[in-house]
Amino acid sequence: MMFVTGDCHGDYRRFNRECFPEQREMGKEDFVVVCGDFGFWSDSKEQRYWMDWLEGRPFTTLWVDGNHENYDLLGTVEVKTWHGGKAQFIRPSVIHLMRGQVYDLNGLSCFTFGGAASHDIDGGVLERSDPAFRQKKLRLTRQHISYRVNHETWWKEEMPSEEEMEEGRKNLESCGWKVDYIFTHCCASGTQAVAGMGLYKADALTDYLEELRGKCAFQKWFFGHYHGNRNMNEKELMLYEQIVQIQ
Repeated sequence: MMFVTGDCHGDYRRFNRECFPEQREMGKEDFVVVCGDFGFWSDSKEQRYWMDWLEGRPFTTLWVDGNHENYDLLGTVEVKTWHGGKAQFIRPSVIHLMRGQVYDLNGLSCFTFGGAASHDIDGGVLERSDPAFRQKKLRLTRQHISYRVNHETWWKEEMPSEEEMEEGRKNLESCGWKVDYIFTHCCASGTQAVAGMGLYKADALTDYLEELRGKCAFQKWFFGHYHGNRNMNEKELMLYEQIVQIQ
């Protein structure tokens, strides 16, 4: 079995048995995929508790990265080959699916590409080394303007590199530009324009995903990021807290 859901932001309570009773029939060969903003933030006691808690679930948790992950910490995790693609093991059955990879999951070909541009940083990204850091932070806080702090609440790696995008193209080309499912955090520019009704601007990543959408054949495309549960069309599905089963 395979299920898919949207952003967790470090809150995994939707995976308890009361909210997700289907897990009673699942084993470690069954998967739950999180479409970004998984909540990989720190090596704190709380984080370790929740990773151990997820490890104790009967299923295997898979996740693509979003724009709210600690990429400095993620960069310390060893990269291995798993089911045909690159992956990072946070726990034996809590696994980060990396960008531009094609995996064979129980006979289904799945393409993954995490990341997204943060939209809630009207006040910009602050540097703690800036002599005026405290004053800038206080002013933005008083004016209720959102901001981020570099390497603390924001990382440039939220957006992909050219190498990651090219690796995605090559891996899709190697399978004839045809997969069963696509899992991302944000979505293609055209889909985003409909989802956000003009609220969100296209960027290098959404344009890249638009390119892939035009070239790749797929059954379903699942994404998170926009904090809603919505069928965009017959093939593309936005998810937030809903957990849906892939047939």
